[in-house]
Amino acid sequence: MILTLIIACEIGFWLFVIAGLIARYIFKRRKIGASLLACIPLIDLILIVVTVMGLKGGEPASFFHGLAAVYVGVTIAFGHRMIQWADRQFAYRFSTGSKPVSEKKYGKLHAKEERGGWYRHLAAWGIGCVLLILMIWLVGNPLQTKELRNIINWWLLVLGIDFILSFSYTLWPKKQPVNRN
Repeated sequence: MILTLIIACEIGFWLFVIAGLIARYIFKRRKIGASLLACIPLIDLILIVVTVMGLKGGEPASFFHGLAAVYVGVTIAFGHRMIQWADRQFAYRFSTGSKPVSEKKYGKLHAKEERGGWYRHLAAWGIGCVLLILMIWLVGNPLQTKELRNIINWWLLVLGIDFILSFSYTLWPKKQPVNRN
């Protein structure tokens, strides 16, 4: 059930984003668009509340219960950036916005962008861990919540690997390809 709810929340996230941008750019209703976009955090709240209620009701914690906290951490840390991307796309296609340019970055600029991505990942991990620890504390049964502690450890490993990859560009910058014309 939790996996289904996570999928529904992801669909809901994008539905609210698209509805908010349609209201803003197609129907020229900026306040309605802003209101729809402001509803997005409610999706995360619903996911966490339902997850905690299931655990408090006696469900043993599974990978998917932990994934709910990961999902919320990621949407909080990366969601604003994804919404900005969608906003630029909509502004270009349906309003007077300029064409979004996907500029290739090299050297120090690329390294800085990679580090920024890792910092957002660190924020997502921190938010997700706070939620996982709160779930563990609220349930109060170490045997029932063992899987949630495992999620923290596995995610820390992934965060460490991401750190190595992201910061490697600081030591070995990505070079611009040589044009051989």
